Amino acid sequence: MELVIALAMKFWQWSILIALVILGFVINLFDKKIDDKRVSFKYTDMPHMKPISIKTKGKGFWKGILMWLLGVRHWEIVKDFTFELEGKKYVIPRGFKFDGASIPKFLHTFLSPVGVLLMGGLVHDYAYKYETLLMQGPKKQTMGIITQKRADEIFRDIGIEVNGFFLMNYLAYWSLRLGGFMAWNKHRKVNAKIK
Repeated sequence: MELVIALAMKFWQWSILIALVILGFVINLFDKKIDDKRVSFKYTDMPHMKPISIKTKGKGFWKGILMWLLGVRHWEIVKDFTFELEGKKYVIPRGFKFDGASIPKFLHTFLSPVGVLLMGGLVHDYAYKYETLLMQGPKKQTMGIITQKRADEIFRDIGIEVNGFFLMNYLAYWSLRLGGFMAWNKHRKVNAKIK
């Protein structure tokens, strides 16, 4: 027994992960499953993206270290990503830059920002930046102005439909409800417009 405790203390990150997986499994057994589609998210192709380099050269030692420790990888959509939401077709145009799901860097070992939360994160980042989603077609029609809460709900519901992890998606949703206002307000100050 002492050996098990010693190993658990030495490899505490894995101990936490294992405990969370077991907790998630137990919660998932009793989790409320909803068979109907939440937002009826559909897509035919995965998003085509390229990584944007993290420019640390010439930043100096301390700023470079901070960028390495706290910075996140950004991605650029290189081909229009089309999808369907609640029966309507939308597009995230080529050239859109995003960082994926906003996951604290110390958790990236266990949960990638462009892993199981990619689809919800991409649509959510676009909705946060422009306060709407762009409809597919020659005219630049949108779904209309949406609230931060609606963007967060879309993220949660796409995640549940795509990956089926109710608990993880609700945890991510509540994290957005608590801290997402910082990114939302930053974009409102910039007042980004659809190109």
